[in-house]
This record gives sequence, structure tokens and C-alpha cells, in this order.
Amino acid sequence: MASAYDVIVVGIGGMGSAAAYHLAARGQRVLGLEQHGLGHAFGSSHGLTRIIRLAYFEDPSYVPLLRRAFTLWRDLEQGLSEPLLHVTGGLDVGWAGSPVFDGSLESCRVHGLDHEVLDGQRLSARFPGWRPAPGAMAVYQPDAGFLTPERCIQAHAARAEAHGAVIRTHERVIEVTTNAGSVTVRTERGTYSAGQVVLTAGPWMGDLVPALRGVLQPERQVLGWFGIADTAAFAPANFPVFVMDAEEGQYYGFPQYGAPGFKIGKYHHRFERVHPDTMSRVCEAEDEAALRAAVSRYFPGANGPLQQSAACLFTNTPDEHFIIDRAPGAPELLVVSACSGHGFKFGSVIGEICADVVTGGATAHDIGLFGVARFGAAVALSDGPRVS
Repeated sequence: MASAYDVIVVGIGGMGSAAAYHLAARGQRVLGLEQHGLGHAFGSSHGLTRIIRLAYFEDPSYVPLLRRAFTLWRDLEQGLSEPLLHVTGGLDVGWAGSPVFDGSLESCRVHGLDHEVLDGQRLSARFPGWRPAPGAMAVYQPDAGFLTPERCIQAHAARAEAHGAVIRTHERVIEVTTNAGSVTVRTERGTYSAGQVVLTAGPWMGDLVPALRGVLQPERQVLGWFGIADTAAFAPANFPVFVMDAEEGQYYGFPQYGAPGFKIGKYHHRFERVHPDTMSRVCEAEDEAALRAAVSRYFPGANGPLQQSAACLFTNTPDEHFIIDRAPGAPELLVVSACSGHGFKFGSVIGEICADVVTGGATAHDIGLFGVARFGAAVALSDGPRVS
């Protein structure tokens, strides 16, 4: 017999855990299904720290969502023994005309965000961990910081369960089918039915919705933690989170927190298209070299031995904006995520958006940038939303 729920959330990571919480808090009968454990290291929602920032170079339209996300993260951490959101300030570094510097400055000006513009000399004098390139320019925005992703997921899931949601881990979805206003989800353990399904499966989204395979591309990323000579210079009080355009590529990084070392990653690390079930999770010499190229030049005080590494995934869309929309040809399925490597910080507000759309059909938040129709013929409408 199929077990009936109002809504099933498939994938209880950064987005799915928040969706389950907000839906359950509105009285929905919620089932959350996760093929691994909560806060697992096989997808896109792990790694001890994740940047959250307001000066959003990707597009100023994200800023109102971020303001709401900050509020909801603060709400979520109430009553916990440790904060989920740690404010360090944030640096968006590049040069005049670079996407990160210009885009960040535009968001600050459009939305009236507190900020300072620093040249390279002022940047290194204020934050001694930096040795910026000649001609470097930075936008400093004091509200930025980092989230602790595994704890965020656990907190959202616990709140969801407190409101009556059922969260089932280590249960892989085998098949999702729709039929005139209802959905059936078959897993390794059982069969469940619901009026709607929220798909927050990250790099597995293309398996769940073949219609979107042409516009979703999982990409292997590697993060490294490098040994620090001057730990004070890379402490959270002295080293803001950052995104940086450089000759070597676009990088992002964090102060030391939760594990020894300076944590750094490179966007589109080695441009490796992968499937999450078969990708290599071993840090190879080429992975370390791609990261050390920036560490040795711009952060020489943290150019020590590689202390540890972690592999994760981006699930990229062609324009690197999100998808939050009904699945092509299947209005019972709300497709969420495919966040192109910059989504975790939005998890709290995306959970709220999911609850809005599922319970009321729409949201007051501006999600016009995230519709599937923008991909046009790239989305194969004839493919059904089925897992094989």
C-alpha cells in the first residue's frame, strides 16, 4: 500500500531540509527522502563552511532574497548552542572592469549596502593575510560571513520533524511518476503518494527529470585546506570570506574554522563534467596545483602543506542562475536547486519559497530569473519526469 502525504521532498540537503521545515511548519504532511545521511559528503552541501554575502556580483536581483535569507538563518539558530551564521565581513576582489569587483559594487550601489572600496595597498594593510596582485581592487561588505552547512541541514531537519515531518535517510528513490494531480514515489523500501513533490536532488536532478538533462551539468569541485604560518592573520576576526577574480581563475576562500588550514576553492575547478555516483573524490596532484597557484601568489602566509581536501559538486545551468519552477510537463513536480555553485546561502529563503509555491501556487519573492522557460528548445518537453 502507498503511504499518503501532502508533499514529498526528494533530497534533504541544503534546499530540501529547508523546504521540509517550512512546509511542515505550515501544517503540510511532509515526507523527506534522502539517499544518504543528513549532512553527507557526496553532493553539494558539505565542507564545514559556506559563504553568505550580500554584495552579489552575479546579479543585483539576488540581494532581496539574501536579505530574507539572513533573517531566516538567524531565526533558525535561535535556541542552538552555537551560531549557524558567523559574520566575518566579505571581500570581492578583482580589478576595475572585472566581473567580481564591478558586479559587487553595482549590487552595493543599487541596494544601498554598506561597503568600502579598497585598493591593493589598503587591502593588504587591513588584512595581512593578503598579497594582492598589482592593480587589485576590492569591495568590502561588512555583513558577509559563512554558514556551517552540515549543522544548518541538521537544524532544518530537526525543526521539520518537530512540526511532524517524517525524514527517512539512506533510502534511494527508484522512480517518480505523475498522474493527473498526484505523484507516486517508489524507493528501495516502499512506495509513497502525495499531491506534490519538491525535487531538491542537486547533482542527481538530471536523473529525476530527464527533460532537464540538456541544461543541467554536474561539475567536480575540489576544496583544499592549506597549512598556515601566521594563524592570527587567517583567523575569522582578521580574514573575511572572499571571492576573487585573478589571472589564474576565479577563487573563493575562508578563514580557518572547523579544521586546520586556510580553505580555498576555484570556480570551475578543472572543468570536469561528471556524474555524482561515479566521480573521483580523491584529490589529485592537478587538483592541488590548481589551488596552490592562487595560494602561493596571493596568500603566501598559508602556502604550507595541504592539510586536507574535499570533493563536492556544482550543478550548473547554462547561465549559472538557479531553477525554481514546475517541471516541464509535470506541474505536480516543483524543481528546485541546480544552483551552479552559489546556492547554499539561499537555502533558508528557498525553503520558504517552496512552501509558498506548494501551498499557495505562487510566492511574493521575485523568482522570475529562475524559470525553466528561459532555456527554450534546450528543454526536451517530451521526456517524462521518471527515475530509472
